[in-house]
Parts: sequence; C-alpha cells; structure tokens
Amino acid sequence: MDSVNHFAVKETSQAAKKISEASNKGVAGEFKQFISRGSMIDMAVGVVMGSAVTAIVNSIVNNLISPLIAMIFGKPDLSGLLNITYRHATISFGAVLTALLNFFLIALAVYFCIIMPINKLRQISRAASGVKEEPGAPSTEDQTLQLLQQIAADIHSTRTDEGQGEHVADHPDQNQ
Repeated sequence: MDSVNHFAVKETSQAAKKISEASNKGVAGEFKQFISRGSMIDMAVGVVMGSAVTAIVNSIVNNLISPLIAMIFGKPDLSGLLNITYRHATISFGAVLTALLNFFLIALAVYFCIIMPINKLRQISRAASGVKEEPGAPSTEDQTLQLLQQIAADIHSTRTDEGQGEHVADHPDQNQ
C-alpha cells in the first residue's frame, strides 16, 4: 500500500512540475512574472490612492474654494464669459479661464492640504526619532551629479590609460 501511495505522490509531483515548467515559458510565463512583481502591486496601490486623493481634492475645490470665490466675485464658473460664436462654432475663452482657475485651485489645495501636512509630519517624525539633517549636507541631486562626474572621470582616465593612439583615433578633430 505504501508503494502505491509513494507512486501516486511521485506521479503527482512530476505532473505539477511539468505544469509549472509549462506556465513559466513564453507569454504565460512573462505575464506571470509581470503580475507577481512588487512594482506592479505598488503601481496598483498608487492608482487607488491617487483616485482617493483626487476625490478629496475635488471636494475641497468644489465645496470650499469655489463657493468662496462665488461669494467674493459673484461667479465660480467663467465658462459663460468671453464667448465668440461664428457660423455655429463657439470659442469660449471663459471655459479656458475656468480650466486654468480650476488647475490653480487644485494645485493650491494639493499643496496646502496634502503636501504641507505630510512634510510637517515627516519633520516631526524625524525630530522624534532623533535624525538630524546637516545644513551643509549635499542634496540627493548633488550627490547624483557628483557620482556621474566621478564615473565620467573614471571612463576618461581608463581611455587615456589604454593608450593615446586609440583615444586620438576616436576623436578625429584632435588629430590636427
């Protein structure tokens, strides 16, 4: 009886291995790798969170900022202003102004209601954990630039060490 069970387990294991190998090949395997990457999950979470933030920002603009503008100026929507109609075609400068104003209001809402509080929380968190930023420390961009300059210098020194003949032959303008 044990030999029958052992044989069945072995056959099942071999079948599972064949199925696994087949699913890792070709388009199916590539798709499986694509779906299982961490970056795919991160991207999905980013899209979901982005839509949630969009709903919050739109609510702030539509229910708080636009009514305040309407209270001050009399109209929250300028799309009916500055219309030019000719041969049943309408050019609406007011609609463009409304879109620009909405963009500006959304940018303000994002900055003051999301970016500033998050930056404050990060500063408080850093202060609580005892991490101090050095005022003279180079920024990430400066560090990247320094690294790229060092790589370029290393490449240049490697080329000149390999021989002046090859280096000069690479740049015909330097032969003169």
